[in-house]
Amino acid sequence: MTDALKAKLKTLPSSPGVYFHKNKEGEVIYVGKAAVLKNRVRQYFQNTEKDPKTEALVAEIYDTDWIVVDTEMDALFLESEMIKRYKPKWNILLRDDKTVSYVRIDMKSEVPFVSMTRQPLDDKATYIGPFYAKTTVSTALRILRKVFPYYDKPYDGKKTLNTDLGLTPGIEIGKSSPREYKKNLKKLIRYLEGDRQKLIRELEKEMKSEAAANHFEKAAELRNQYFGLKGLKKKIVFSDKEFLDISSDQALKQLQKILHLSEPPRRIEGFDISHEQGTNVVASMVVFTNGVSDRAEYRKFKMRHQRNDDTANMREVIERRLKHQEWTYPDLILLDGAEGQISAVRDLLIDKNIPVIGRDKSGDHTRNAGVVIVIPETTKNAQTIYRHEVLPPDSHIAKLIARVDEESHRFAISYHRLLKSKSILK
Repeated sequence: MTDALKAKLKTLPSSPGVYFHKNKEGEVIYVGKAAVLKNRVRQYFQNTEKDPKTEALVAEIYDTDWIVVDTEMDALFLESEMIKRYKPKWNILLRDDKTVSYVRIDMKSEVPFVSMTRQPLDDKATYIGPFYAKTTVSTALRILRKVFPYYDKPYDGKKTLNTDLGLTPGIEIGKSSPREYKKNLKKLIRYLEGDRQKLIRELEKEMKSEAAANHFEKAAELRNQYFGLKGLKKKIVFSDKEFLDISSDQALKQLQKILHLSEPPRRIEGFDISHEQGTNVVASMVVFTNGVSDRAEYRKFKMRHQRNDDTANMREVIERRLKHQEWTYPDLILLDGAEGQISAVRDLLIDKNIPVIGRDKSGDHTRNAGVVIVIPETTKNAQTIYRHEVLPPDSHIAKLIARVDEESHRFAISYHRLLKSKSILK
């Protein structure tokens, strides 16, 4: 252990958080969470007997950083996001598949139930995760069940002790309906997926609206949800220093260098189009702030023109996004596409001085294939040329680009499927 690391470990706080072990090259090799950062991180460097894999990990640690959060539950959600973001090699090497968990909710059932599983299936249920500590996830679900009551077993219509305790929606005693239950489950899903701050704001607005309309019973239910979530103190607190230490050190600085930006791109917006041969055409906008997904800032668009033309669709969504000046403009836009999508919107973004790149997913789809980004550049005679940069798949920058692109694709697909299912039911 270096003298610099020894000095750094003395500054560890007695707070919950997520820590990041790095090797000599600055690569994040392990992400973990802690109820007390000072105790957990120092354990790695104590002279205690460790298993061979952990010994090998410790031997590779050159530096450690951390992010402080408000609660252990925050640490759970943030750890999951950062493992997806960095894909650290030691999380894979040390992982016991029994500790990897997903929350499963089958929203297509008439009365869904909430469960946990180690293996997501292709059964059209909603899976949230992966999470890397089953006990902590179970505790989080027990707490959230008091705010959003749910069934934890297939519904059989029978009253149980959980009914009396208020831990089920009470369909079995006529307290709620399957429709109202599903509305509350959607809020639970949003919360687990990270859309916490926006959900709390919406609950407050809805609560006041119902009270103004003299719907006091509904307003009371919303009040309980609102104060229940407020009481959990779910806001993740990041300082600029913590963000620069963690996220900007590799991927964002590499992006700054490749794109010749004056600063690392702190806000990145990813866009994707989804449709089925020109029907139920939608677009997604996902936001990553300092390399971390910021779900409260996500937006979705239903295209005004239903057409099988992705370049025209992309231009429409960028035009509509730029009209929302109340949304902070991004430092970089990433499109799902290549030259065609970029050329369709570049003039709009030049006017706003917003750089844009695309991810070209055509060509090599093997496991070891690099991530290809398309960068537009203007020549001396004002012509546009496109530079293709192949990023090594294990590099920080490739992992970030892939994470933003995959998240925008997931968000677009989920909205398209929602509209499609609604059109079928009409």
